[in-house]
Amino acid sequence: MQYDVTVIGSGPGGYVAAIRCAQLGFKTALIEKYDTLGGTCLNVGCIPSKALLDSTEHFHNADKTFAEHGITINKPKVNFKQMIQRKRDVVKISCDGIDYLMKKNKIDVHHGLGSFVDKNTIKVMASDGKTTELKTDKVIIATGSKPSSLPFIKIDKKRIITSTEALELKQVPKHMIVIGGGVIGVEIGSVYARLGAEVSVVEYLDRIIPTMDGSMSKDLTRSLKKLGFKIYTSHKVTAVTAKGTQVTVEAEGNKGKKIELKGDYCLVSVGRKPFTEGLGLENVGIKTDEAGRIEVDEHLRTNVENIYAIGDVIKGAMLAHKAEEEGALVAEQLAGQKPHINYLLIPGVVYTWPEVAGVGYTEEQLKEQGRAYKTGSFPFRALGRARASMDIDGQVKVLADKQTDEILGVHIIGARAADMIASAVTAMEYRASAEDVSRMSHAHPTYMEAVKEACLAATDNRPIHI
Repeated sequence: MQYDVTVIGSGPGGYVAAIRCAQLGFKTALIEKYDTLGGTCLNVGCIPSKALLDSTEHFHNADKTFAEHGITINKPKVNFKQMIQRKRDVVKISCDGIDYLMKKNKIDVHHGLGSFVDKNTIKVMASDGKTTELKTDKVIIATGSKPSSLPFIKIDKKRIITSTEALELKQVPKHMIVIGGGVIGVEIGSVYARLGAEVSVVEYLDRIIPTMDGSMSKDLTRSLKKLGFKIYTSHKVTAVTAKGTQVTVEAEGNKGKKIELKGDYCLVSVGRKPFTEGLGLENVGIKTDEAGRIEVDEHLRTNVENIYAIGDVIKGAMLAHKAEEEGALVAEQLAGQKPHINYLLIPGVVYTWPEVAGVGYTEEQLKEQGRAYKTGSFPFRALGRARASMDIDGQVKVLADKQTDEILGVHIIGARAADMIASAVTAMEYRASAEDVSRMSHAHPTYMEAVKEACLAATDNRPIHI
């Protein structure tokens, strides 16, 4: 079979690349080694985790806040089996949707492990051992990532688990110990803390969600502690052992003090690593760096001229929406267009409650650069909308250039921060100043008023409602 473009991997980067190629008139093939399309994001990542986060937030509110709203119910109970089944149903609908999009766009889907024979030939080995060879002009590698671990930790997928197993537990843990205080750790920790589990987070660095602005980390720490989290920052894990139904985690603080935590599950969430096993990169001479990432140029082309790579398997943040942008960019370049991606303006989100979202530079980065900046912030508790919904935790923080007033970063922790950050991306794509945004009308009462007020605070310290 002969194709113009073959995409290896059907996650958000891969399937978007395939769709955009097909839209642009290329005869396109998509290779996926698993039975379902959608990759990590749809099957064992973004979608199932958000389904459980939403379900558990409903339960938490029914248990903790309904009475204050004047809603009297019997004490709610968790039907965990149904909660997991609903999550599976959401995943199936999402994956079926990708199947539909492939058919709609006349993309040939080949299930099996794709590997390079040469730069224009890809062998697909199906689960039954049958092989098919595809001839192709261009190739886009979009094979994603898999969970990382630590050398001394043996993940048994029963008691010492990754995020994949954490989304398919048969019972609510009594005590879940989370190694790693990044996005995955605090999100999955939130799922089980809301259901009554004791959750302990052990983080090597001095704060949780360390890639985000420090103010966001401080505020989220307070919110998670109110939920019952125990957080041990600046602690290095030294041993993890499982015996029967008990897991023991040993760690040492930066001042030498040792701790020992015992629980029934240990979630290892210390990041993810590129997945390239079985691709046969050596057969075509594709280079990878010390972290196993495929090396690409500014056009996302590898050192082999007709082969491109996108998403988690290359440099940059491992985000589904980053991969999507890259997939579209490669497709459009192949069609002779001149697309661009501003990587600084790809937002990051943590789907806890309150949510955390940020785009642009953090305050720590601006300090490191020695750049003159000003800051404005506004607390959610000063918003009428937040008081009405009882979502008063959080703030909006705006960073702007001290001389030009151009917005350099926006960081939000609060209700619907994940949706709100899009307005900041829009403003920054058009290089708006803080004053530009502050002079735009924002509907009242809304959470978005906090963005306007933070911009007023950054412009010349003149917020209205504090």
